[in-house]
Amino acid sequence: QVQLVESGGGLVQPGGSLRLSCAASGSIFSIDTMGWYRQAPGKQRELVATITRGGSTNYADSVKGRFTISRDNAKNTVYLQMNSLKPEDTAVYYCNTDIWSRDFSYSNYWGQGTQVTVSS
Repeated sequence: QVQLVESGGGLVQPGGSLRLSCAASGSIFSIDTMGWYRQAPGKQRELVATITRGGSTNYADSVKGRFTISRDNAKNTVYLQMNSLKPEDTAVYYCNTDIWSRDFSYSNYWGQGTQVTVSS
């Protein structure tokens, strides 16, 4: 059993910053790619950023230069530093990971989501 717990969302003014965290716990052997997705009201869920275990990153064009994804492998945690936030960044942000469990099964997991609202 694996759980993903997200934190760090909230209300921020345009131009402000937030840092999201997602910690994985449970029967974990190894974590592969970790990432963040978001879903705005009435829209499909979209990729924000991903990071491999080795640290290679990938970003959506809409967040390049403003958002930074990072991870702490020792803590099984992925972070998303969001700067220069815009109203169009308003969405529920979801953590997503590929995990090898201790029984050597390989599965994809989603967090419960955390709301980010950018508004004056």
